[in-house]
Amino acid sequence: MGHAADRAKSLMQEDEEFSKAIAIIRDFTEDGDEVEWRDVKEDLTSGQWGRLIQEGVLESGEEGFVLADPSGIQEVLDEGYEPLTLELEDIDAEVNWTIYDKIAGLVTISFFVAYWYDPFRDQIGQTINLVIAPIESSMPFFSLVLVLALVTGLYSALLQANLMDREVIGAYQEQMQTVQERRKAAEEAGDEEALERIQEQQLEAMGGMLEMFKAQFRPMVWIMVLTIPVFLWLWWFVGTGDLEDPEVVMPFLGEARWDGTLIGPMPTWILWYILCSIGFGQLIRKVLNIRTSPSS
Repeated sequence: MGHAADRAKSLMQEDEEFSKAIAIIRDFTEDGDEVEWRDVKEDLTSGQWGRLIQEGVLESGEEGFVLADPSGIQEVLDEGYEPLTLELEDIDAEVNWTIYDKIAGLVTISFFVAYWYDPFRDQIGQTINLVIAPIESSMPFFSLVLVLALVTGLYSALLQANLMDREVIGAYQEQMQTVQERRKAAEEAGDEEALERIQEQQLEAMGGMLEMFKAQFRPMVWIMVLTIPVFLWLWWFVGTGDLEDPEVVMPFLGEARWDGTLIGPMPTWILWYILCSIGFGQLIRKVLNIRTSPSS
């Protein structure tokens, strides 16, 4: 495909009206005739005529103009095209947090204070201990962590499945991907004008990222409201030194202490909890066929 055909395709991608304009000129010149402005001014705008000459799609003949690469341009017309720019559809979806969601968000933020403020962490740990202590006394600590990981994994999966609006997230992700594909095509075609418009569309599409973030973060707030206290209790309980058996044999890693470290600075109990949570979380989603990814 020659330069003229490439520029014709670029113009058609930029504006679908150029497809009609080029087809009209093709029909006029297909028998070897030359075309002048007065021949097509009823069907083309002066701007389209000027761009076709400027971009080299039309070249001077003896008395008028002809297509610079008739066979290549015909090939472009036959293949069709995919526009570089497009009108972004308004996604009729707004994620509104209820008053309960906002309260849960504030509670979650307050829990984060416990990570740095020991008295607050101890208070949360002692409060949660009223519920977990009877269970802890009836089983080994590693089994208790398994149970807690199973419970937190189950409600996390259920909350994501029921509170996350996958259609909203999928719609915004698809819109952003489409704009990025158009941008790449414009860059490959060297079409600066189309690229400028696509950049404006990217900025416009970014406005929807807030809605997508709200949709993604809503279930996470409720998950953290329930998960962080459990995590803080484990931190508090291990720190009290009340473990009946402070030592454990970790799979593939050998003997360790719950309050010691295995990998870098990560305590053994955190590593065990994370491994159990990830494993049970994946298993629960598989068994219950819970989808948390955006709808296609």
